Amino acid sequence: MRKLFIICALLFCLGTASAQQKFSVASPDGKLKLVLDIAPEKVAYSVKYGKQQLLEDSRLGFEFDSGEFGAGLKAGKVQRRKIDEAYELVVGKVRRARNYCNEMTVPLVERNGKERTVNLIVRAFDDGIAFRYELPEQKAWDSYVMYDERTQFNLQGNPMALLMYLPGYVNTHEGVYSHVRYDKVARKRLIEMPATFEFDNGVAVAITEAAIRDYAGMYLVKEKGGLVGKLSPKLGQEKIKVETDSFPHRTPWRVISVADRVGGLLETNILTSLNEPCRIEDTSWIKPCRTTFTWWNGNVVPDSTFSPGNNFDTNKYYIDFAARNGLDAHGIYGYAETPWYYDDNFNFGWAGPNADVTKPIPCLNMPRIVEYARSKGVGIHLWVHWRPLYDKLEEAFALYEGWGVKGLMVDFMDRNDQEMIRIQEEILECAARHRLFIQFHGSSKPSGLVRTYPNEFTREGTLNYEVCKWDTLVNADHDIAIPFTRMLAGATDYHLGGFRALPRSEFKIQYVNPHVMSTRCHMLTMYVVLENHLTSLCDTPKAYEGQPGFEVLRTVPGTWDEIRVPLARMNEHVTVARRSGSDWWVGSLNNGTERNLKLKLDFLSEGDYQATIYTDAEDVDRNPNNLDRLVRKVTRKDIIELNLARDGGALLHITKL
Repeated sequence: MRKLFIICALLFCLGTASAQQKFSVASPDGKLKLVLDIAPEKVAYSVKYGKQQLLEDSRLGFEFDSGEFGAGLKAGKVQRRKIDEAYELVVGKVRRARNYCNEMTVPLVERNGKERTVNLIVRAFDDGIAFRYELPEQKAWDSYVMYDERTQFNLQGNPMALLMYLPGYVNTHEGVYSHVRYDKVARKRLIEMPATFEFDNGVAVAITEAAIRDYAGMYLVKEKGGLVGKLSPKLGQEKIKVETDSFPHRTPWRVISVADRVGGLLETNILTSLNEPCRIEDTSWIKPCRTTFTWWNGNVVPDSTFSPGNNFDTNKYYIDFAARNGLDAHGIYGYAETPWYYDDNFNFGWAGPNADVTKPIPCLNMPRIVEYARSKGVGIHLWVHWRPLYDKLEEAFALYEGWGVKGLMVDFMDRNDQEMIRIQEEILECAARHRLFIQFHGSSKPSGLVRTYPNEFTREGTLNYEVCKWDTLVNADHDIAIPFTRMLAGATDYHLGGFRALPRSEFKIQYVNPHVMSTRCHMLTMYVVLENHLTSLCDTPKAYEGQPGFEVLRTVPGTWDEIRVPLARMNEHVTVARRSGSDWWVGSLNNGTERNLKLKLDFLSEGDYQATIYTDAEDVDRNPNNLDRLVRKVTRKDIIELNLARDGGALLHITKL
């Protein structure tokens, strides 16, 4: 009996061992490694950075209408390849990028039943791990309804977390950030991505997604097994998340960016590398744009002989300002919360059932505005509500192209379910045919799609300076969270340009002619720190012309050749250096605590340079609009001392001599 027991035990162990399969893939430099463990009861992965375990026992799987997919699986033939390609971005934080990684594709096949197959594709970069699911063409399965994607991110240890909670799946993707230990992260609450985690040894991790197309956007929720992905459900119900009747079908990439310092997270190009090449054949018309944003200030005009409003004269005033200062476009949004086009609801936030974005209200005199702007060399930038735009997408875009419109702000999307993700791509495709750029507002985060559709210039998806019109939530302490979270996903529309700063203690809410709580130098710095291919000038001509620092807004580039992050401390300060041609622009953004930094200029090439340095003036505590401007000669051996005021910043424009 004893011998029989031993034999049975050995057979059981051998059977278990044969049923359990492990596969791994490492980054080209060998530092990052993902291990996939296929056991009878589950499929899970772990991620290690050097000797440090970052994620452990993170489960993978789905719940379909036809049943669970995640247990009782075996691996098919594993395929591997090395990817090393250079590509160019039409607009972006770099001009040339490198897609350099090792790829492993593991077919996950059901042992019993229909023997359905899902391919797990893993890519290991030097600065991150990405994986996605692909449902290939197969005889037994050609459509699905998905109830859940059960992807886990089981972080190890107790890093500091920087993240934003959201109230529900339908939302503006705006909120304040929490900076807490991982064990203090609230459970059962939706968490927006990117979410960032910093370990005590300085290693930083950001979790987000890339190439969101024909799929629902994902959030995170902390549960017992770690962070779990939660997909946005179809509108009006909670069960169905994704459905398709067309195979092959692919999920977005699940991205785990990793760096040995938190500033390194800002330098990665992993999201664009995970997207398809540009789909627009002729991109010569796609150029960064500087535009007025008159809604923010209230369409303010000086004392005049005409009434401000939805009329020719108000728009002429801003077109003339744009022409005098070399701006590319004037934004037309409407007046007093009334759109520029016919809408039976007459309110920005909700489109009426008969709203028509092809019919300007008569008092606006759009043909005259368009012709006048053309005569001044200024383009038009239109605001529209997404719903009536989508109703007449081709007709509207053909009309706007004929008017000479440069682009649109498409607003109040407020969702990232599968339907809305499809709508966004349809808008980008149609806009490209009519040579229009797109700025999504009330929208979810970007996912690197700017590589495929470079006419997507920017997205909102963040609590920004519009809030100063009605609340006190946006200040330097909020601003400093953005580079370490939302900006990691891509271009960030932040409603920049408020030139009327007040100290925090004196701040007052004004809907028209609003104030800001950060210093003038802090505001200038954000134009360099934040990636944004649509430069917004949200204040009035009177607030800008003749004011110190206005020359920065007129000349700062909207796309870049190179990025470096020499100084960064999460949620405290960040210094971003961006190169355009031979020029460098360096922005050092501070939170609400005064500090001194030493900036090494070793990112410069050899030779002599001239640096124009903007810093907060000595009396900035009382007069936050005051700044100092210093011009000096520098080389790559120099170290610049930056004295950053509370709520302040510093900006350097460095040109080759």
